[in-house]
Amino acid sequence: MGRPVRRGVGGFADGVKYVFRGLGWVARNPGQWFFGLIPALLALVLYVVALVLLGTYAGDLASWATPFADGWSPGLRDTLRVLLGLVVFALGLVLSVVTFTAATLAIGDPFYEKLSERVEEDLGGVEVVGDLPLWRSVLRSLRDSVITLGYVLMFTIPLFVLGFVPVIGQTVVPVLGAAVSGFFLTVELTALAMERRGLARRQRFAVLRADKAPALGFGVLLFLVFLVPFGAVVAMPAAVAGATIMVRERLTPHLPVEGPAHA
Repeated sequence: MGRPVRRGVGGFADGVKYVFRGLGWVARNPGQWFFGLIPALLALVLYVVALVLLGTYAGDLASWATPFADGWSPGLRDTLRVLLGLVVFALGLVLSVVTFTAATLAIGDPFYEKLSERVEEDLGGVEVVGDLPLWRSVLRSLRDSVITLGYVLMFTIPLFVLGFVPVIGQTVVPVLGAAVSGFFLTVELTALAMERRGLARRQRFAVLRADKAPALGFGVLLFLVFLVPFGAVVAMPAAVAGATIMVRERLTPHLPVEGPAHA
């Protein structure tokens, strides 16, 4: 008999524990940490360029979106457009945080697949179900990331708007935002290890919804780390390692394997 699965606060703490388990693994295998930094650094460069361009042209976007203000007094028109430009850039920052993991995993799929495999080997190995050629694996990862991004936007954009509501926007919304972003970070980071076990996208979501507490504990802590400048880059290898350990030990050890992941 295995240890009983803890729900609620205990399960949340278990998720946090797996972040530190991942950190411990890369600390014992520093070569894998450097190996996993490569795609994260590439993604960082792309995101910095994108944010610089967004900041440069946010004013032009605001002007394009508010042609109705052309006849307003200069002070009122400029105030509106400056505020809208700031909102556009802030939304870009929020989306950069919640999409960085998906972009990094898509860019570095071969790197993180290999890193995750090495974690599995270090812990005793696992039987691979439905192994796909690299090109099909990358295409499927991109497709799943786009679908996950759609779900993220469904929650993130309304929460971003609610953030401007007094009191609620400064209390409830940040907590909900961290929970939503954290859950979907876990969705992305656990995909490699779950696919190795033959779980398709719908099955992976079902597994995480059935045991939300560790998924939230793991993802919320990483979300907070990723908010720190360069935190996402430094922590990505440990996040992949921790997610692999969590899938192996907590999320899927008792699930029957139903076949290759095609959905």
